[in-house]
Amino acid sequence: MFAKRQSALAATAGSPPQPRGPGLNLAQIAAVLKRPPVAVGVAGLSLIAAAALFLTVLGDPRAGTPTARASLTRAAPAAAPAPTGAEAFGFDGFGAWQDLGGDPTMDPALMGGAAGGDALITLPDGATVSGGGSAISAPVRPASPLPAAPIAGLSQPGPAGPLPVIAADGRVPAQAYARPFRPNGKPRVALIVGGLGLNAVTTRAAIERLPAEVTLSFVPYAEGLQGWIDLARAQGHEVMIEIPMEPTGYPDNDPGPQTLLSSGTPDDIEARMAWLLGRATGYFGVTNYLGDRFVTSDTGMGAFMGILRQRGLAFLDDGSARRRPGAWARASADTIIDETQTPAAIIGRLNVLEAAAKQRGAALGTGFSYPVTVEAAARWTAGLESRGLQLAPASSMTQRPGR
Repeated sequence: MFAKRQSALAATAGSPPQPRGPGLNLAQIAAVLKRPPVAVGVAGLSLIAAAALFLTVLGDPRAGTPTARASLTRAAPAAAPAPTGAEAFGFDGFGAWQDLGGDPTMDPALMGGAAGGDALITLPDGATVSGGGSAISAPVRPASPLPAAPIAGLSQPGPAGPLPVIAADGRVPAQAYARPFRPNGKPRVALIVGGLGLNAVTTRAAIERLPAEVTLSFVPYAEGLQGWIDLARAQGHEVMIEIPMEPTGYPDNDPGPQTLLSSGTPDDIEARMAWLLGRATGYFGVTNYLGDRFVTSDTGMGAFMGILRQRGLAFLDDGSARRRPGAWARASADTIIDETQTPAAIIGRLNVLEAAAKQRGAALGTGFSYPVTVEAAARWTAGLESRGLQLAPASSMTQRPGR
């Protein structure tokens, strides 16, 4: 048995080993690869493999092309300007009142809405002022002229122009240039609109579209100041001159070259006042422009008030100098109506002023000649009489010291 086995091994010695599985036939493989589905698959795999090899060997195919990085920053939106009178009180600009009408938590003094296509302002007692759907502008008021300035005996030559003086017969500018007023027994409310003379459009609008009883205040630096004052008096408005005073933050916050400074000597105050008061004639008094720092100066305010007293002028401040006596006559505003320049806010402050007049018998407000302020004031004054109030010039609110 072992001999037969060895004979078999010897017979096969040197022969190639026999495969254990089925053999590979190249002809068969070629035939398989020629089949269309297989050929397409093989081609796709070859393409993918080639791309992978390309990336592996060469890296990012875009590495050789120029590149750049840019940092993009979105610009902050510009602050919206204060609305003009027409914008604020036109139908499209009446959203403030429409919104208030739908909020039951709002103060009734500020509430309003829209009805029948008209925009409505509801005043404290329920009265309304309405406007149509188009842009609205207060009508031009009929003139109620005051005597032309200068009035004889009430001025004298000064270094920069005519200066107000007390006449030899005792007449004073604070009375002679004031609008005559006769109370009717109703609570009195007065309004000063200032900042006039720099913008011709708003200045003319304030002169022509506000009632004659509204007092107008002019900037001393305005071009053609005497012409504006003459026009205002011809329409019936009494007028004042604004005195620039040192504010907090001066000189970064600078009211102009003739600003009264808290560090100024009496001579310096007198020289600057001579320039400011000599710019025009026809005003019954002055008011402050800024000045929260100047009014704290005993020396400066003492000199300022003394000049006004000697020249027979009234001083009406915006409320910041309420505790400062002096001048020929004095008054202080109860509220500034347009610190927030929106129709709803302005009407709200005017309603507060109206309520104060009813409570105390008289109240004085002040505002700037923004178009929205002029429009709001024109609308608000339209119904004062029917609401039991009398519109009065600001001069009627002044009192002599000690009285």
